[in-house]
Amino acid sequence: MELTPIQKDILIALINLQRQKDRAVKGEEIAGLISRNPGTVRNQMQSLKILGLVEGVPGPKGGYKATGGAYNALNISTMENEAIVPIYKNNKLIKDATAAEISFTTIRHPDLCNSAVRILGNIRHFVQGDLIQIGPTPVNHLIVRGEIIGRDDSQNSLLFSITEMVSLPQKSVKHYIKKVATLVSVNANIQEAARVFVRNNVHGAPVEEKGTIVGIVTFTDIGNALANGRTTLKVRDIMAKDLITIDGEALLYEAVKKFNKYNIGRLVVTVDGVPKGVLSKTDVLNELAVY
Repeated sequence: MELTPIQKDILIALINLQRQKDRAVKGEEIAGLISRNPGTVRNQMQSLKILGLVEGVPGPKGGYKATGGAYNALNISTMENEAIVPIYKNNKLIKDATAAEISFTTIRHPDLCNSAVRILGNIRHFVQGDLIQIGPTPVNHLIVRGEIIGRDDSQNSLLFSITEMVSLPQKSVKHYIKKVATLVSVNANIQEAARVFVRNNVHGAPVEEKGTIVGIVTFTDIGNALANGRTTLKVRDIMAKDLITIDGEALLYEAVKKFNKYNIGRLVVTVDGVPKGVLSKTDVLNELAVY
């Protein structure tokens, strides 16, 4: 369906306001958003009603609502259970907005990587030079960051130069755990633990007692003990006893969230509730490095 530019503006504004307010939208609200005369909006609404793209809602709380045909006319997919893909402008979350579609416009260019993102929400406050972040997306947890280079109000799209893209594989943690090759005895002293680290070129390791993992000890724990003159302590005295675990079926993305939440570098991976291995931040970085 061929729509005039003003009809597209009105429909996009109506859909955005309807999503934001979850009610019928007044013509004056649409006019204010697109900087048009309310009388012009009302006149255009009559044409849009005839086309079946808008329906009127009578009464004091009435106004206009977009029909399914409006979404089709603008090539916007509708979903019963829609996931919100967050959008940030200059590191601040834009409320009542979600990314509907991302397309790459210069994917074959040797030096540039530009993209266009179609947004459900108001984009008129974005200007050239603003920093934008899209995501994480719900399935692949893709995050795209860049700098705004243009805006297409007729398509409610932002054009931007990509500076960063991050995504994690859709695999569970159990695919990345390593067999625990380095274990430190709970009864070892800190000098013995340090020798184990140096010999195996690691910065931390699980602590075992009678074949069971009971804690995690790191070079930082050893350094803190030495800095305080407590050179006679044993590993059981300095280890982290509250193990932060993750189920082997969890996705890699969940592991990254736990690393950040608890400010740690290692997670104990469990299978059916039993500790089976360790996943470190280095393991995650090594996985990303293959790309």
